[in-house]
Amino acid sequence: MKRYDVIIIGAGPNGLAAGAYLCKAGLKVLLLERQLEAGGGLASEEATLPRFIHNTHAIYHLMVEYAPPYKDFNLANENVKYVYPDLQFAMPLSNGKSLCIYKDVDKTCASISQFSKKDAETYREINQKFQVQMDSFLAAATYVDPMPAPLQAAMLESTELGKEISSYTSKSPRRIVEELYENEHVRALMLYVAAHWGLEPDVDGIGYLAVLCLNRASHYQLCVGGSHSLAQALIRIILHNGGMIWGSQKIKRILVNNGTAIGVEMEDGRVIEADKAVISTIDPIQTFIKYVGKENLSEEFIETTENFKWEHWSLLTVHLALDKAPVFKDPAINNACVYAPVGIETEEELLGLWDSITTKGELVTQGFSACFPSVHDPSQAPGGRHTGLISQMAPYKLKEGTTKYYNYLFKEEIAERCLETLRKYTVNLNGENILWRVTHTPLDFENRFPDMVLGSIKQGAYDPLQLGFLRPNEFCSNHRTPIGKLYLGGASSHSGGLITFGPGYGVANAVADDLGVNKWWGTPDIVAKAREKGLIP
Repeated sequence: MKRYDVIIIGAGPNGLAAGAYLCKAGLKVLLLERQLEAGGGLASEEATLPRFIHNTHAIYHLMVEYAPPYKDFNLANENVKYVYPDLQFAMPLSNGKSLCIYKDVDKTCASISQFSKKDAETYREINQKFQVQMDSFLAAATYVDPMPAPLQAAMLESTELGKEISSYTSKSPRRIVEELYENEHVRALMLYVAAHWGLEPDVDGIGYLAVLCLNRASHYQLCVGGSHSLAQALIRIILHNGGMIWGSQKIKRILVNNGTAIGVEMEDGRVIEADKAVISTIDPIQTFIKYVGKENLSEEFIETTENFKWEHWSLLTVHLALDKAPVFKDPAINNACVYAPVGIETEEELLGLWDSITTKGELVTQGFSACFPSVHDPSQAPGGRHTGLISQMAPYKLKEGTTKYYNYLFKEEIAERCLETLRKYTVNLNGENILWRVTHTPLDFENRFPDMVLGSIKQGAYDPLQLGFLRPNEFCSNHRTPIGKLYLGGASSHSGGLITFGPGYGVANAVADDLGVNKWWGTPDIVAKAREKGLIP
């Protein structure tokens, strides 16, 4: 029988981050991963042809300058490097023009002014405001335990900056964008970047996340060598500090004795004991209903857990191996980081697209984002050749039936329709240039990552009643659970999905605090400054 101080279920980005912190603090840590290789969504694979590296889940990293692990582990010295393209977003239009978001505010304003001088002026003003909100509160709130909404609101209302932040929080993404911008093309792009990563455009009470996404639209970075380079660095840190990672592991149950987690039992009968903590980075349904068992839970907690909501949509991706780099009809946008929403040019069209996906179960092959990582990082493809990615919001519950996603010919048809849309804005994405392609559907995501139920790429919907102090519920939002020594640290917990490391960092702090472990890491500067301003406790 094996014994460890801490067992971590799931070796995705948050599990790896938590494991790295706790290993370096001197704890004996074991990570159990269902996949053969650790990393979870930080996956970079030869999905098409040899030496063509495709990021098959996470590709854009949005919080590189804020996330504590980058500084705490000095990841730059662990060969984690990033490309930060000057041209961040480009929305190609059928009239030959393009609307662009750059790192540089002046360049962005110049692009917007082609469509509306008023909107350009608004962007300049709001860009500065949102950056202040990000630096002062939004980034910091990602890396501290959440407060109940009324208490957090009261704290924000005590300062002028806090009142400004609160004024956006109560609104929907669509309302924020429509109040700021007047031009239909500008609204389309801004609403896309505000809501594409999981926010319902017309839902009130999530405006602070729309502000975060709008701010991050000029901060997209690509990990050199592919997203898995980040996972590899954390794996090295864990192994260097005495931790263990076991791949291809299937759990039968979390062992509970007198209301306290004491280890795990594997499907093959092995028992692994945890003397101090068990951390689950998978979804609450699997963690509690499947692995802890209803016999160890109260009826109220069972009901709350079973009511956990998943997203109304997932992703469909087409990975391309290209002989040559894509050439867009507007040469000014050839080196963009992200092309989006390709094939959709107005706010009305964008809202219609989302309605088709979320309420009708229709798979629409336009309004997607496109990216060509090897244009910015040549290491992701053989010399002179390139990789491409089409990423389309898609319904898991397809109106023809979810199992149709298994049909190879249907997947090929969808890929070809997406390419037809992209060809309207390019000149060389023909059969000769496309060496190979592979399509991944919402069903593929769920089959590969069982905690992404219904293809839920962030382990649960971003809903006002399922965020902050309520993620995944009011019993577990500080990463602790009703089961003693059992903690949550995945994207279904605060602060949610994407590569922010918020949940992994938060659960590492919770475990270290509860165990009285000497924390070798300090308080992030952004957190300390937010506390000085009285915006967080």
